[in-house]
Amino acid sequence: VQLVESGGGLVQAGGSLRLSCAASGRTFRRYSMGWFRQAPGKERDFVAAISWSGGSTYYADPVKGRFTISRDNAKNTVYLQMNTLKPEDTAVYYCAAQEGGSHYDYWGQGTQVTISS
Repeated sequence: VQLVESGGGLVQAGGSLRLSCAASGRTFRRYSMGWFRQAPGKERDFVAAISWSGGSTYYADPVKGRFTISRDNAKNTVYLQMNTLKPEDTAVYYCAAQEGGSHYDYWGQGTQVTISS
């Protein structure tokens, strides 16, 4: 499966962005999906994940209450709504697909999110 992120950009602190990740192929609904981010000089961190049905969601502590992950299996797309953005949210955001097991099998190319103070 191929993943393409979009929706990144530059916003002021307190603002909002919605990231999208479009997946190719007809098997999108088989995958759990996740969002990760990597800030300059730091490791890639988990941000949020959603089960194949959308019935279960998981969030990293720094984004709980501010970010919402969702998916539309009819559109082969997963979203990350980001509200009350902070400068420390600045990073390249990646979406990833997990077919099974504990690791993610497919990754997008990333989209830059920059939050100004």
